[in-house]
Amino acid sequence: MLSREQLKLHGAALARAHNVTIKCTSEMLLPRLKENEQILADTCTLLISAVKANLRIAPAGEWLLDNFYLIKEQIHTAIKHLPKGYSQELPRLSNGPSAGLPRVYDIAMETVTHGDGRVDPGNLNGFIEAYQQVSKLKLGELWAIPIMLRIALIENLSHIGAKLSVDRLDRDMANSWAEKMTAIAERDSKNLIMVVADMAHANPSLSSAFVAELVRCLQSRGTPLTLPLTWIEQSLIESGLTIEQLVQSEAQQQAANQLSVSNSIASLRQLGAVDWQEFVETRSHVERILREDPAGIYAGMDFVTRDRYRHAVENISKNSQIEEDEVAQLAFSLAKVVAEKVSSADRSAHVGFYLVDKGLPKLESMAGSRLPSLEAFLRMSCRFPLFLYLGSVFAITAIMTWLLLAEAINNGISDFLIGLLGITLVLCASHTAVSLINWLVTALVPPRALPRMDFSKGIPAAFRTLVVVPTLLSSVDNVEHLIEALEVRFLANRDENLHFALLTSLLDATEKTSPEDESLVSLASKRIEELNEKYRSTQNNSFFLFHRPRLWNSQEKIWMGYERKRGILADLNAFLRGDAKDRFSQVVGNIHVLRTVKYVITLDTDTGLPRESARQFVAAMAHPLNHPVYDAHEKRVVEGYSIMQPQVGVSLPGNSRSLYSAMHESDS
Repeated sequence: MLSREQLKLHGAALARAHNVTIKCTSEMLLPRLKENEQILADTCTLLISAVKANLRIAPAGEWLLDNFYLIKEQIHTAIKHLPKGYSQELPRLSNGPSAGLPRVYDIAMETVTHGDGRVDPGNLNGFIEAYQQVSKLKLGELWAIPIMLRIALIENLSHIGAKLSVDRLDRDMANSWAEKMTAIAERDSKNLIMVVADMAHANPSLSSAFVAELVRCLQSRGTPLTLPLTWIEQSLIESGLTIEQLVQSEAQQQAANQLSVSNSIASLRQLGAVDWQEFVETRSHVERILREDPAGIYAGMDFVTRDRYRHAVENISKNSQIEEDEVAQLAFSLAKVVAEKVSSADRSAHVGFYLVDKGLPKLESMAGSRLPSLEAFLRMSCRFPLFLYLGSVFAITAIMTWLLLAEAINNGISDFLIGLLGITLVLCASHTAVSLINWLVTALVPPRALPRMDFSKGIPAAFRTLVVVPTLLSSVDNVEHLIEALEVRFLANRDENLHFALLTSLLDATEKTSPEDESLVSLASKRIEELNEKYRSTQNNSFFLFHRPRLWNSQEKIWMGYERKRGILADLNAFLRGDAKDRFSQVVGNIHVLRTVKYVITLDTDTGLPRESARQFVAAMAHPLNHPVYDAHEKRVVEGYSIMQPQVGVSLPGNSRSLYSAMHESDS
């Protein structure tokens, strides 16, 4: 077992000894893992038989039996996380005893072996850091370390299990000879020499397990039984050994096995508690380069977005002849040029612009990347999406219609019927073509998640957000329900810089006011004030009410809220910008804080706001690559987003949920 400093030295030496190849070889890890599983299962079966026979088993064997459920669980986890072909994508060793195996697997085995089954995060960090000072690991290898450590620990347990099986067989043989000798000594001690002769003729392996067990069984059983021990002692002298040495060696081996098994099992448990995301990011050289982002954005993004950037680096490296850290350095250099010549606030001064945005082709060109055929085709398709989509639908429709119509023409059907049939076939074939193309697009083009900032610790004041629910006040029960729903949304998304408001209007009426209007507005105002008092944490209010009166609609000849939902949102937008203060007849809440609102989340009356989802929406809007870029000449947003609409699911009670609704609940 090596100390932390010795492990670091060994890590550097191991890196110098490794010769890596990218040549693809057959899958070796999965068969090896399944073989280890079988060895451990056979060992446990043998140990269980010994326990049932009331035989003593080694302490390491007891550990294996007590924790076999955990070992099986870890093996199944390893198989699940090691799909067929996964390890073939990793750099492999071309020399040494681990030739053909992934380099990272050998690193894991060395960590486990020299730690005697104990995987300490501090030692592991030092070992990997020392290794990478000589030879850098790829991102895929860093992510593979947890699963490789799990496999290495299982292999370590398998090696000990194999030793325990051999020792168990030797002990069983020693017990068998001891029983024979004891029985003969009790009946007729003169014939004991014959049994000793039989044992000598059988020539058993005088292993430490065999000798220790035989000595334990025969000692203190009387003078006659010293004969077999004398024979063993004489036999061992020829090898320069003594009984005492083998007994001591067996005790030491059992202690070492017990320590190694207990360490390995403890490490298997600990693997699940390690933050591997943090481990990869702290050990990755690509991560260190990207964190120097000239725009200062990268470090503030959420993990999923950072991981997407790293995957982009990984893919470019795979398609080119340069290493991953060189790709990251190229992206950094491109961004730095823009930051120095233009501004660090420019979207192209962010490394992500060259990894996942419009600067990607430039980075790929500089890296000498050659795209796979399918990816190149999909990239080209994205340039003319409408033409390709409609062209594909038209082509499939034409082919299907012609194939079916040709058969009808050959059968001599009249022109009138052929015309009717042709129209019918075009309608049917076009529907089939649209479904087929939609399915192909879904299968070939993966959804692209928008980059997001990391607002897990709270929305910054610069991105203060107002959640609004445009709605109608119709009854007392309706008002109570609206207030309760607003409170539920707040409790699921509590944040100092997230505020909630009801945008209310009254039902259409033939008169400007109705008798119940004032009571409904007063009730809504009172409930909003109660919420602010109930959840008061700072001087800023969390809840607001914006109520507007009815206006006469000359076209519909009725008193109503101006332009309904669209109108009240336009009024709110004008109000937040400092205009239209007279459009709301009643405003509840300290509106001073709303002057700094940057984003508005609009919800329907029956739309919920799942836990922490508001932060995710704001985090996506706040990312520089999603900021809207307005073109004054084209009079529209040409890059980024000014409006985002997340997917809306349908939530139905269990007794109202049908199979059809379950299949189509996300279609909205």
